[in-house]
Amino acid sequence: MKLWSQFFIPTLKESPADAEIASHKLLVRAGLVRKLGGGLYTFMPLGLRVMQKLTQICREEIERGGGIELWMPHVHPVENWEQGPRWAAAREIMFRVDSAGNGKGRSREPEFVLGPTHEEIITPLVKAEITSYRDLPKNFFQIATKFRNEIRPRFGLMRAREFVMMDAYSFDATDDGAVKSYFAMKEAYVKFFKRVGVQAIAVEADTGVMGGSYSHEFMVPAEIGDDDVIYSEAGYAANREKATSALVPKDLADAAPTGAIEEFATPGVVTIAALAAAPYGVAAEQQFKTLVYMGDGKPFLVILRGNDELEEAKLGSLGFGLFRAATPEEIEPVLGAKPGSLGAVNGTIKNPAALAGVFADHAIRLTGNGTTGANKDGFHLRNVNVTRDLAITKFGDFRRVRPGEPCPQSGQPLQVRRGIEVGHIFKLGTKYSEKFGAVYTDDQKQSHLMVMGCYGIGISRTLQAVIEQSHDADGIIWPWNAAPFHLLICLLDPGVPEAMELAQSLAAAAEKAGADVIIDDRAERPGVKFKDADLIGIPLRVTIGSKGLKDGIVELKARTSKDVQKLPLAEAAALIAAAVSAARVNAS
Repeated sequence: MKLWSQFFIPTLKESPADAEIASHKLLVRAGLVRKLGGGLYTFMPLGLRVMQKLTQICREEIERGGGIELWMPHVHPVENWEQGPRWAAAREIMFRVDSAGNGKGRSREPEFVLGPTHEEIITPLVKAEITSYRDLPKNFFQIATKFRNEIRPRFGLMRAREFVMMDAYSFDATDDGAVKSYFAMKEAYVKFFKRVGVQAIAVEADTGVMGGSYSHEFMVPAEIGDDDVIYSEAGYAANREKATSALVPKDLADAAPTGAIEEFATPGVVTIAALAAAPYGVAAEQQFKTLVYMGDGKPFLVILRGNDELEEAKLGSLGFGLFRAATPEEIEPVLGAKPGSLGAVNGTIKNPAALAGVFADHAIRLTGNGTTGANKDGFHLRNVNVTRDLAITKFGDFRRVRPGEPCPQSGQPLQVRRGIEVGHIFKLGTKYSEKFGAVYTDDQKQSHLMVMGCYGIGISRTLQAVIEQSHDADGIIWPWNAAPFHLLICLLDPGVPEAMELAQSLAAAAEKAGADVIIDDRAERPGVKFKDADLIGIPLRVTIGSKGLKDGIVELKARTSKDVQKLPLAEAAALIAAAVSAARVNAS
């Protein structure tokens, strides 16, 4: 047991000025963390206890899922990252480490970087240590600090520059084995979040710069979430970057042309809205929007309906290592016009050979015949038919799904809610093992690339996500397994010897039943103690006061309830132990 007077819980009455969301305010007010600088936090003793509990639960579940714990350096040689597949995409979020000395003769590139994750470290390690199929599969993990150069750190631990993460890496001999490892880890995640006491939904996700064939994010529903979850009541769930719908029927027939293409003047019209307004009156869904991107240094076009928005992450499916929106200076030499008058009609593109491709979203087939830019400033074309007139290299899913569209699995209307990402799993395939030459020899002495997966849980982010999901106007409401202490014994008269003796006796009974106990022995007013108790959110509170002792009772209250139980002194230890045991069972 701990005594509050000998521990350190610096609670605050007021929220910090820079805290925008409830969980960030409560982190600071309850004395869990203190800010050092943007995205940098010290975990105070109470916060550290929560972190240690989350870490241990995570360790147990990942080990049950087949993980073997190790520890890797946080300072990485740059050449590891340069050899890997994502240096160009990842380098901007990485902290660079200066070498010692006066800097004379130092190259422009850093020698070392701080690790945001460890694929580039674990893969060459496994290459060197594992050579035979007999040693596979293997899944290595660590729970350690990570570093990412967030341009705009915010929301406390939600978007920090330094954070604690569990990262794991599986290596299998076959693709089937990798799928088995992937879903074993997915199940371990489900068990971890259940034990922690937070609702986390597994959603289909984009693989992003990590690459690989598929991935899932674990999202905690919350209004302040940094991502949208698209879902249906039938069970479909995906993040916005990955979500699809059944808006375009699979058996949709392509529309026949409605007439010859006509060019018409549109002076000063450079937006979808302007073309939809009088005197032109071309509805947004009847327009073809042409966007120009640069992929690995070459321009390519993306065609959408005028009423649709591009989901930029979906362009990752095109296979470009890097892509970005093209500048007006890059657009005009290729298409012959400035943005606002662009199109992809055959014969209108000034330099079609310069294009890496023309990619159209499936939904433009719903329009069939529409209006688009003429690649002449101030002119558009009408009666443009998708199959007859557009120079399309390939169709794909590039649009942002909207609520109300039919679910791709059930046809039910899709809904949207915000969520906080707390975990991510990827089936990487051979993307990294190929770059680093991580191969094994089979029973026929043939070499094969190892098939990889990678997995991450944001431990520090999960801590704050629990608070965001579980709090009220008075403070935090800790789930049992995540709570820094399970039972708070509040002494209203700490100077009364028999009160302290009783508190220690009850604490011992609760500890024997499996609770972590803290005794509030401060010389503070009852109101202050009760407010602090609600603020820090300990699941159970026992109150011992002089009046209660005279009446032969102590009071037991759950943080989740307004009801107060009056326990006879003779039965108090047993009843408190029973309450602890019940809470442990409910949390398991």
